[in-house]
Amino acid sequence: MGSLTFAVAAACLCQPASADVLRLLASWPENHIYSQQSLAPFMRLVAEKSDGATTIAFSGPDVVPGFEQVEPVQAGVFDLIFSHPAYHAGTAPVALAIDGVKADAAARRASGVFDAFDSYYQGLGLKLIAMPPGGSSAFNFVLKQPVEGTPSLKGRKIRGTSSYNPVIEALGGTPVVLGMPDIYSSLQTGVIDGTAITLTGVRDAKWFEVAGYLTRPAFGQVSSVILMNLDRWEGLSAAEQAILTEAAIETEQMSAQSFDRLAAEEEKDLIAAGMQITRMPAEDADRLDALWEAGLWAQALKAGPAAAPLLELSRSAGLTK
Repeated sequence: MGSLTFAVAAACLCQPASADVLRLLASWPENHIYSQQSLAPFMRLVAEKSDGATTIAFSGPDVVPGFEQVEPVQAGVFDLIFSHPAYHAGTAPVALAIDGVKADAAARRASGVFDAFDSYYQGLGLKLIAMPPGGSSAFNFVLKQPVEGTPSLKGRKIRGTSSYNPVIEALGGTPVVLGMPDIYSSLQTGVIDGTAITLTGVRDAKWFEVAGYLTRPAFGQVSSVILMNLDRWEGLSAAEQAILTEAAIETEQMSAQSFDRLAAEEEKDLIAAGMQITRMPAEDADRLDALWEAGLWAQALKAGPAAAPLLELSRSAGLTK
């Protein structure tokens, strides 16, 4: 896709933006893979479809930390936020279930699932503009030793998170809490036997130097979100709203394809660097997605009653097992 230039907000936050400039906060810097593959196309498409009348000014976590970004958008200090539901789980915990919905962007919209999450966010003063998927599948495990029998992670210490942990435990592993910067050394020294991780990122982290195996099949899905201050959205003309919606739909399709391509390229590079594929037996492979989705929906259901109709809708649409 090539490098894209982000418009960086240079004015102080107390100065209002021009009518045709939308101020955006992103939870990742502009060179992050999510920003490059999911946000940059959206920004470009908005500018193109409006013939340059609407542009987006980018500010990253250096301006407002990722976990503190939703409130300035709700307050109207910024117009848009590009993030992941985990970054604002304290405000919108039910939205964590977005990653429990299959990464079929067209089906999400056609089934009404997108609109249902939009309605939930609107109750918090935010308009859901886009849910760009990070590929058709998102995750795998990086292991020091190959899978040997079932359950696939029996007796292993696996770095996880609240999202990964139900899968790790169901596969016989023990979740370990670690920060990302500590994973390399923990794999190297045997503090952990593996880690759950997205399909992209292993190469850059150089974990192939300290762990030799990638598990297959891949599982689960992950989506970022682009949200807008609801009052700002309602203040747009119908034509301006249509431009943002059209750009969002195209971005969702492009994002899934881009991440699938990058994941395939990274797997090829990791194998060339000496890693091997280790496959889970059918008994585990066939339930990976269901385990992932069940864990996320359990968190969402615990967070509030708004999750129950969302789960029913997603299941009826065949987007959740």
